[in-house]
Amino acid sequence: MRRFLVLAAALTAAALVQTGAASAQTGPGVALPKEPAGQFFDPNSKTWVTYYMTPEEQQRRRAALLARQVVPYETEQPAGTVVVDTYTKYLYFVQADGKAMRYGIGVGKEGFEWSGVERISRKAEWPSWTPPAEMRARRPGLPAFMQGGPKNPLGARALYLGSTLYRIHGTNEEWSIGYAVSSGCIRMMNADVIDLYGRVGVGTKVVIIGPGSPFPSTDPFVTAEMRRKLQLPAPALVPKTAS
Repeated sequence: MRRFLVLAAALTAAALVQTGAASAQTGPGVALPKEPAGQFFDPNSKTWVTYYMTPEEQQRRRAALLARQVVPYETEQPAGTVVVDTYTKYLYFVQADGKAMRYGIGVGKEGFEWSGVERISRKAEWPSWTPPAEMRARRPGLPAFMQGGPKNPLGARALYLGSTLYRIHGTNEEWSIGYAVSSGCIRMMNADVIDLYGRVGVGTKVVIIGPGSPFPSTDPFVTAEMRRKLQLPAPALVPKTAS
């Protein structure tokens, strides 16, 4: 029996990498931490060896956490509201009966966080992009205008938020979903933003939970383990009485 267990563990480890394996790269400058998966007894060295998930396995698990799905969701917001939780990096389309359609998102990087309540003021398919002057000053290589299409950073759909410069939009950098990398816009995978686009209309309420928000980040279904795997900070819980 002992020999069987050792062989089984070794076979399991074959799909994994041993101590010292490189971190998984998910995009330019973005790496997932090494994930220890367990140990097996090496009969040659007669030692227990720690093994790690392969980059492919890490990506598979990460994709599962960010996948579009219906989840239990308690909120005071009425059905039809879009709630963007920048702490957990999830967007929720509130449904009836305590449920919501949940999507993984990318959010504003440090210094570009924001919160508030807006309404969708415009919808666009394969939107064009005119980078604001401040963005072009930070990144001189950006074009003054880019026509809509697969190479456009706004992706397949865009939902414009009030009179702000912010949008909920697709992306041509889907590796960035789950990270704080944008200049304040909310990024979604193209398939997800197309799905959301079909569920909302002009006038739909959008609640952005972030720094200074009067609304709490209270997703009990995002566990501490999930936060660690997604490199998420613990949510800042804001009292409902806060103004």
